Amino acid sequence: MTTVTETAATKPSTWRASGLALVALGVVYGDLGTSPLYSLRECFFGEHAIAPSPDNVLGVLSLIFWARIIVISIKYLVFVMQADNRGEGGILALMALVRPGRGSHTPRRWFLVALGLFGAALLYGDGMITPAISVLSAVEGLEVATPVFQPYVIPITIVILVALFLVQNRGTAKVGAVFGPIMLVWFITIAALGVNAIVRQPHVMTAINPVHAVRFFVQNGTTGFLVLGAVFLVLTGGEALYADMGHFGRRPIRIAWFTVVLPALVLNYFGQGALLITDPQAAHQPFYRLVPSTWLYPMVVLSTLATVIASQAIISGAFSLTQQAVQLGYLPRVEIDYTSSQEMGQIYVPQVNWGLMLATIGLVLGFQSSSNLASAYGVAVTTTMVITTILLAFVERELWGWRLATTAIFTLFFISIDLAFFGANLLKIAHGGWFPLVVAALLYATMTTWQRGRQLLSARQRLINLPFDAFLAGIRANPPVRVPGTAVFMTGSPDGVPIALRHNLRHNKVLHQRIVLLTVVTEDIPRVTGDERVDIQDLGDGFYRVTAHFGFMQDPNALEVLSRVRGRGLDVSPTDVTFFLGRETLLPSSRGQMTLWRYRLFAFMSRNARHATNFFHIPTDRVVEIGMQIDI
Repeated sequence: MTTVTETAATKPSTWRASGLALVALGVVYGDLGTSPLYSLRECFFGEHAIAPSPDNVLGVLSLIFWARIIVISIKYLVFVMQADNRGEGGILALMALVRPGRGSHTPRRWFLVALGLFGAALLYGDGMITPAISVLSAVEGLEVATPVFQPYVIPITIVILVALFLVQNRGTAKVGAVFGPIMLVWFITIAALGVNAIVRQPHVMTAINPVHAVRFFVQNGTTGFLVLGAVFLVLTGGEALYADMGHFGRRPIRIAWFTVVLPALVLNYFGQGALLITDPQAAHQPFYRLVPSTWLYPMVVLSTLATVIASQAIISGAFSLTQQAVQLGYLPRVEIDYTSSQEMGQIYVPQVNWGLMLATIGLVLGFQSSSNLASAYGVAVTTTMVITTILLAFVERELWGWRLATTAIFTLFFISIDLAFFGANLLKIAHGGWFPLVVAALLYATMTTWQRGRQLLSARQRLINLPFDAFLAGIRANPPVRVPGTAVFMTGSPDGVPIALRHNLRHNKVLHQRIVLLTVVTEDIPRVTGDERVDIQDLGDGFYRVTAHFGFMQDPNALEVLSRVRGRGLDVSPTDVTFFLGRETLLPSSRGQMTLWRYRLFAFMSRNARHATNFFHIPTDRVVEIGMQIDI
């Protein structure tokens, strides 16, 4: 498999790229764009704060500047975004790009799958913390205006979060168009605030010189290293760049970063630094201290809108991540609603939505302030960034054909930076950083249990499967009654005879005139085009085997598959079809291939998985279910 790169034919025009760049401001850069609300404050007022002396301020600003240049501008925008899986990005897409085929069970495959799954699980933890810290940090601006609002910060935050999750089922199709312009106003505003402070203390711009960062470490030693945990907060939206690449493409995301986002953030951070050099007492809320008092309340409103947009982006990312995990076979079928008829990426997953809402509200109530939440923030993202760097190394070697020495140099350079941030964030584990790790561990156990359970179930089904040639020979020797119509038997195996077909023949003693054995296969690519979607095999005696191929970003539809076989030797009328589905009752096996708790977890997920009728969009009035017991 090779990656698809943008050619002259596929690149968007300049005007279209500019329009997409504006929209990307509201989807891709929400998290990165709202980090000035709390990031610099944590360096000088957080858990491992350092004194806001002029030298320390310049050193921290230099670290922030070069962290954004190296990690975001170079690592993600130049290298990671080149590793697209047919135009799609994200850690599961990257995992699918570099892992060997399904038939391989080598230690290398296990390693790649484990890395990808754990990285995906970590992003759910990030999805819980981001709305909490973003919205809470924005509402805390009311405390700067007057202490009267202090008792109401938590309730107001919870009301905003509840409202945010309640409207998720409506999708972003109608409101998405305003996200970009609002974020553009946000970036222009924070840039202006920064410039206003910089002109009073222009010396702060010398922080661009990396010598200040080196001197900071030399002067502060271990304390300076611990501050990296707070500096990393300016990078927490980096994975969104890669995950959202499929919606916009590389070029618009890069245009938005280099023309709007990066300059605005640099100016605002340097403006906050200029303020701290002049007034070290402003370290408690340097962002809001930049705002003139007459504009404070409007700025709180704008900040809240920006953080809601940032939260929307991470929530939508969790929905997309869930869809990919389901299609790749790492989570059971869940209800997925499509909220836009034009944009297939706009989906709503109720179970994920309500789970995120409860977790986010619980975090606000438990941590009580954005500063406390910052102690939990960063552990998950740094770990994910390390995983992305490792997976990228496989892409560089195996797909791009880089020399081993070149791959090693680039990987060591990026991973040394990732590990430095990771090490600084490890101290956060005792102060709340354990939360995203626990969430990731639970989700990782869930995904690996589902994957392993499905493997054992498929292996058991293959073991008891009847070869089709033997089945057909029995049919010819003792022909059963054939009734008019078409029967479609859904089966996960592309060979053999479905158990549901054998049970139906044994108990009902009849067969339909046409029998279609339909298998849906999810490929390790985002989308499968029409011509490659369906394979048909005429097995004789009215039997047909149809294999439908879908990408992990596509929604499998059984009726669409049947419509594609017309004119290819199998004309099927949707009104003349009966679908037969097997409903397995899983029984524990004495073979002990899974521990008891994993078996129980797998059985629980199987019972509560979304029904195949809804998942494959099969009309409920045309379904016959046949129960069976299978031990695994």
